[in-house]
Amino acid sequence: MVNDNVLSIILGGGQGSRLYPLTEKRSKPAVPIAGKYRLVDIPISNCINSNIKRMYVLTQFNSASLNRHIKNTFHFSFFSSAFVDVLAAEQTPESKSWFQGTADAVRQSMHHFLRHEFEYALILSGDQLYQMDFNDMIQAHIDANAEISIATIPVNEKEATAFGILKTDDNNVVTSFIEKPDTELLPDWTSHTSDDMQAQGRNHLASMGIYIFNRDLLIELMNNPDTNDFGKEIIPQSIEKHKTLSYQYEGYWTDIGNIDSFFEANIGFTDDLPKFNLYDTKQRVYTNARILPTSKISGTALDKAVIAEGCIISAAKIEKSVIGIRSRIGKDSTIINTYMMGNDDYESLEVINTMKTEILVGIGERCFIKNTILDKNVRIGDDVRINGGPHLEDAETDKYVVKEGIVVIKKGAVIPKGFVL
Repeated sequence: MVNDNVLSIILGGGQGSRLYPLTEKRSKPAVPIAGKYRLVDIPISNCINSNIKRMYVLTQFNSASLNRHIKNTFHFSFFSSAFVDVLAAEQTPESKSWFQGTADAVRQSMHHFLRHEFEYALILSGDQLYQMDFNDMIQAHIDANAEISIATIPVNEKEATAFGILKTDDNNVVTSFIEKPDTELLPDWTSHTSDDMQAQGRNHLASMGIYIFNRDLLIELMNNPDTNDFGKEIIPQSIEKHKTLSYQYEGYWTDIGNIDSFFEANIGFTDDLPKFNLYDTKQRVYTNARILPTSKISGTALDKAVIAEGCIISAAKIEKSVIGIRSRIGKDSTIINTYMMGNDDYESLEVINTMKTEILVGIGERCFIKNTILDKNVRIGDDVRINGGPHLEDAETDKYVVKEGIVVIKKGAVIPKGFVL
């Protein structure tokens, strides 16, 4: 049963500066995760699994690769009303500026949304990792006769200072809201959570940045040009005037806000029981159905390795690492605690046999790579040693960036033979 009364609006975020350099040449929702997916596949797949099949993705920076990915991936029947459309910031007679925030992005795009019949607008973030059935949240919204619903996740005191924190009454109706409270204020900002959550010290409700708005209220709120952001302005200003429901979610959820959280989320896929379950047949993650050969591995010791399709690997050892599509790793190389995004294309046999390029795409022979993110299409020469970790200071060159001990090799970078970091 398709949810014909719901329109989904996925916010692509701003420039994504905290995820730089991964966002240097692509928008944040287009950043590759787990070796074969892109971030935007997560909210889109959650919608499809919830039978919500009318989606807009709002973006304004480097949206070409995102457009291409969505166009190549999400095809629906000619006879259905389903679609996934990318809306990049556009200049109109009414607005000549970029999106100024999450609410402003929705405001500037309202003329597209209002072409459709819908009762509820489901507003999502394009840079979060989670699996949620939105039908439960929508039903709770309807049953409570709410005008706004906010998905919330119980967090502990340490985590609470990084989020917008809500306070609710016994009926899960939001009574107050505070953005990133100081630690000394937290005792006054506890809410009722389940016994399970209380046992873990998770007594504060953090906004997940997932909202449901009734259509008429969204139109009304968007008529005020002075509010630019949902979390900082719309939600705090609406709580007293409009019935706002908290929908508690207790599953795995992480906000891919910076390089550290991005790296941790990807390496997490190598756990024996990952918190995010890619193997759940009821909560599938959909992506571009590339027609790639199986991966070929020769003489490699593998431990907690996630390897995507189409790879050619002759490494000595791969440990606690994610190896993306079409990756090539040479003989006697060791890869530890690393996310290798892979390649967009294969090097041709002619190039390989004639050595028209000195350093082939992928990782060369006798390399040691640890605590590193290798963006797409990098070329690592033989005998390269990259040992990321807290001993490295933050730095940036034209080929790589170091952030909090994690080394990020930039997209398409060529690292010369014998390089040591």
